[in-house]
Amino acid sequence: MAKYLVFVVLSLVIAILQAANAEVPAIFILGDSTSDVGTNNYLPGSTIRANFPHNGVDFPFGRATGRFSNGLNTADFLAKLFGFKRSPPTFLSQNGTSAIKKRSFRGINFSSAGSGLLDATGQTTLTSTKLFSWIEQKNVVPMAEQVYQFSAVYNDLIAIKGTSETEEFLSKSLFFISTGSNDILGNYHSNNTIPKEQFLPTLGFVYEKHLRNLVSLGARKFGIVSVPPVGCCPSQRLYTGNGDCLEELNDQTRDFFSIMDNLMRNLSSEYKDIKYSLGNAVEMTINVIQNPQIFKFTDVKTACCGNGTLNAESFCTPTANLCSNRHEYLFWDLFHPTQAASMLAAFTLYGGEPRFVTPINFSQLPEA
Repeated sequence: MAKYLVFVVLSLVIAILQAANAEVPAIFILGDSTSDVGTNNYLPGSTIRANFPHNGVDFPFGRATGRFSNGLNTADFLAKLFGFKRSPPTFLSQNGTSAIKKRSFRGINFSSAGSGLLDATGQTTLTSTKLFSWIEQKNVVPMAEQVYQFSAVYNDLIAIKGTSETEEFLSKSLFFISTGSNDILGNYHSNNTIPKEQFLPTLGFVYEKHLRNLVSLGARKFGIVSVPPVGCCPSQRLYTGNGDCLEELNDQTRDFFSIMDNLMRNLSSEYKDIKYSLGNAVEMTINVIQNPQIFKFTDVKTACCGNGTLNAESFCTPTANLCSNRHEYLFWDLFHPTQAASMLAAFTLYGGEPRFVTPINFSQLPEA
């Protein structure tokens, strides 16, 4: 009964927030598995997928959609807060121009699990725990290709709406980006690790290049989620021997947030019509880990779905252990948040204080 009441209250809050929003004509989402809603399902041969149980156990009809979650992810909840049913569909699931011609067209999700800012990320990557070796993981859609896919959408919009109407449409649309985790993890666990003092600025430079390309294609309002403290993922806790967070990795995510903060300040100074909101996923996540009771979590270390120590020695599969109290877990699998954690993240990004999201929160983007 209590769980039902919480759901009802949250649903009412979402309805009230939606009513207060300026109209957002479309949402475009780029990134990795934190926002992927099934892109990799359409990539033949990709081994980075989640379109099988126990994934999706709490999604409508228990359907495994390709989301690395027991249900919805943060992209879905952010979309709901802006008046959408859930995240827009994946680019690869749409039939090109005909999809854009539909009156119902309100955006695209380009995110691809396992991808990163660098083209090489996810093409050959570590499976993620110290118990595994390197294997081929092909056919992710890297950020450069996601931006290229958006350029195809842009060209279709121009052909259908004309230049002026397209520019107006895109200037009011929101662009959500969540990426970088796989790049940092991949470099950290590489046999040829590049020193962070060299690697992180390079990563920031590549991020800037992608953002500038999006700006040249009409993007003006950005909701960016920084890299979370990946050292606290169950898979990375295995490396410490005592189950604590791998702080060496977390330090890199903090450093990268600072790089992103400076990057966005400089970019918005150069382009006066750019508005942005930068979510500090490190602060958001550490706050939950240090104060789990406040957020009704009873386990912030163990994966809900998996096997072995911390349920982090394998991915979530149909034969993996599955917790029953999923709403009390921070982590769904060895890397990704539960639906409950994703909802909390979306609410924080949407209406959070400057400690968590700056210089404005996501809710203020439409009017900015």
